Amino acid sequence: MRSFVGTGSLVRLALRRDRIMLAVWIGIFVVMAAGSAGATVGLYGTVEDRVEAAAAINNTPSLVALYGIIYDESSLGALSMIKLGAFGGALVAVLAIILVIRHTRSEEEAGRLELVGATVVGRNAPLAASLIVTVAGVLALGLFTALGLAAAGLSVGGSFAFGLAWASIGIAFAAVAAVTAQLTASARAAIGLAVAVLGVAYVLRAIGDTAGDGTASALRWLSPIGWGQQVRPYQGDRWWVLLLPLAFFVVVAATAQVLLGRRDHGAGLLPDRPGPAMAGRGLGGAFGLAWRLQRGTLLGWAAGFVILGLVFGNIASNIDGFLGSASAIEMIQKLGGVKALTDAFMSTELGMVAIGASAYAIQAVMRLRAEETELRAEPVLATGVKRLTWVWSHLTIAVLGAGALMLAVGLGAGLTYSAETGSAADFWRVLGAALVRVPAAWVLAGLVVAAFGLAPRAAVAGWAALVAFLLLGEFGPLFELNQYAMDLSPYAHVPRLPGGEFSVVPLLGLAAVAAALVAVGLVGFRRRDVPIS
Repeated sequence: MRSFVGTGSLVRLALRRDRIMLAVWIGIFVVMAAGSAGATVGLYGTVEDRVEAAAAINNTPSLVALYGIIYDESSLGALSMIKLGAFGGALVAVLAIILVIRHTRSEEEAGRLELVGATVVGRNAPLAASLIVTVAGVLALGLFTALGLAAAGLSVGGSFAFGLAWASIGIAFAAVAAVTAQLTASARAAIGLAVAVLGVAYVLRAIGDTAGDGTASALRWLSPIGWGQQVRPYQGDRWWVLLLPLAFFVVVAATAQVLLGRRDHGAGLLPDRPGPAMAGRGLGGAFGLAWRLQRGTLLGWAAGFVILGLVFGNIASNIDGFLGSASAIEMIQKLGGVKALTDAFMSTELGMVAIGASAYAIQAVMRLRAEETELRAEPVLATGVKRLTWVWSHLTIAVLGAGALMLAVGLGAGLTYSAETGSAADFWRVLGAALVRVPAAWVLAGLVVAAFGLAPRAAVAGWAALVAFLLLGEFGPLFELNQYAMDLSPYAHVPRLPGGEFSVVPLLGLAAVAAALVAVGLVGFRRRDVPIS
C-alpha cells in the first residue's frame, strides 16, 4: 500500500485544478440532454406518432448505425434520447479520456510529476488519483443529467438509467486511457490511441445493431458503448448490465497499475520509432514542420467527416418516414430550414458538423500554445524562422483544414444524397451548403489566435467560446432566446443552406471578423516574450 501514499492529497489537488472545467462540462452535458428532451417531449403526443417515428428509425440502417436501436417503439423517453444515447456516451468517454491523460501522462511529460514523485507520494498514487477524480466526475455528470431529464418530463427511473449508462461508458474509457498512458511516451499519442479504441468500440456497436438477429449482433456486447445502450433506459431499465462496465473498469485499471510498475518514468512501454537521420525537403521550413506535426490529426478528422457525410446523405433521403408527424416536421424546420423537409434536416446536420470543424480549428491553433509551453517554439524561432511565419504556419493548417473537413462532409453527403435522388444538382447544393459554414469556423480560430497573442494562458477560452456559440446558435431557437443574443454566435449569420437564401455579405463579414482577430493576435505575439528553457 506504500505505493498509493499521497493519493488523497493528489485527488484534492486535481479537484482544485479541475473544479471550473468539470463544472462547465457537466453543465454542457446536462443542458444538452435536458434541452433535447424538453424539445422532443411535446412532439409526439400519441402512441401512434411515437411508434411511427421509432419504426422509421429502426428501418433505416444508417440511423441505426449512428444512433442505435429503439427496443420499445412506444417509449417517449427512448425516442427523445435516441440521438444522445450512443453519440452522447462517446462524448462522455472523450471527456474521461482527457481527464485521465491530463493528470497522468501530461503531467509526466511536462516534468511536474517527477517533482511530485520526489515528495512523499507513492508510485501508483498519481494514476489512482486521476481515476478517482474521473470516475467521480462522470458519476456527477450522470446524476445531474438524470435530474435534468426528469425535470424535462421523462420518467425518473429511465432518467437515472440513462444518466448511469452515460457514466458507465465514461468509467470504462477512463480505464482504457489509464492503459494508453502507460503505453506511449506522449500525452497526444495516449489520447489518440484511446480515441482510436473508442472508435473501434463505436463501430463494433454499430455493426452489432445493424446485424439484426444474426451472429454479428453479438459484437454490440464487445463494446462499452453497446453496454451503455443495453441498459435500455426508458425501455425496461436493465440495471444488471451496469455490472459489465464496472467489471471492465476494475480489470483494466488494475492492468494499468501493473503496467505502470514495468516502465521507466517518462517512457512508454511501446518502443519509439527512430526517425530518419536527415530531414526531408518538406521539413526545410516552418510550414513543412507544421504540416508534419498536424497531418495525422487532420487526416483522422477528415476520415470521420467523410463517414458522417455519407451517413447524413443516406438519412436525408428517408427523412420523411423518420419525422412522420406534423409537429415533428415543424420542429426540424424550425431548427434549420425554410423549404423542403430534407433540406431542413440537411441544414441542421451540417450546422452541427460545422461545430466539429470549429473544434478542429481551435485544436490546430492551440498547437501554437502547446509548442510554446513545451519549450519547442524557442529553438525554432532561434533559427531563421520569423515569429509571424511560425504563427502563420499553424494558422494556415487550421484555416485550410477546417475548409477541407467541410469539403469532405459535403462531398460525402452530396454523393449519397444525389445518388438517391438521381439529380446532379442536389450534389452541388449540398456541397455548397457545407462550404458556406467554413467562415464561422475561421472566427473561432481567430479568437484563439487573438488570445494566444495577447494573453496566451487565455487561449483555452476558444473552447468556452465554442460552447457559448453552440448554445446560442444551435439551441437558441429551442429555448426561444432573444434574437440579439443569438446573433452573437457566428453560426447565426451563416445562410441556412440547402433550402434557404444565399447571401455573400454575412460570409464576408465573418471572414473580416476572423481576419481582424488574427491581426490582433499577430500584433500581440510580436510584442510579448516567448518562454525559453
